[in-house]
Amino acid sequence: IYVMDIDGSNITRLTTNNATDDQHPSWSPDGSKIVFSSDIDGQSGYNIYVMDIDGSNITRLTTNNDAYDQYPSWSPDGTKIAFQSQRDGNYEVYIMNADGTNQTNVTNNIKEDSSPSWSPDGSKIVFSSDIDGQSGYNIYVMDIDGSNITRLTTNNDAYDQYPSWSPDGTKIAFYSGDSIFSSQIYTMNSDGTNQTRVP
Repeated sequence: IYVMDIDGSNITRLTTNNATDDQHPSWSPDGSKIVFSSDIDGQSGYNIYVMDIDGSNITRLTTNNDAYDQYPSWSPDGTKIAFQSQRDGNYEVYIMNADGTNQTNVTNNIKEDSSPSWSPDGSKIVFSSDIDGQSGYNIYVMDIDGSNITRLTTNNDAYDQYPSWSPDGTKIAFYSGDSIFSSQIYTMNSDGTNQTRVP
């Protein structure tokens, strides 16, 4: 994990274990912490960790050695973290307290639910899934308890993944393509309308 100024200057390395994969960093809302996924403890999968912004005080939050806990996303108030995990056999969206307690499966179905992102007002989570049986993945939004799942994109054969909210909550960016290796960036309104490819 590295940090840099927004103009690309002052690149600073935070994690220093060359034998591990440190991925998917996300800033805490107050700017004091970074949550990320890693196999830093030698586990066969990945777990969620948190550290101070200088790379110190790395703390492990999930402890499933054979699972893939990835793509953590802080709630706007900093009290909770959403993430994806396949500890139950397929990827599901989980929510936990910021200290790792009370890990709860909020999607809980037999499909693949992944890459959650918390809405700026804290009321919704957008994520990627094949919940309707499509061959690819589409973008969905739900309440934070897993209810009121609404499909936003309807490309049955496309891979619509890795959604991210705009700061004002009115738009969602995501990538879409005919495979996970051939994709473009799109934006849409938060209700799924006006899906537009970014030039």
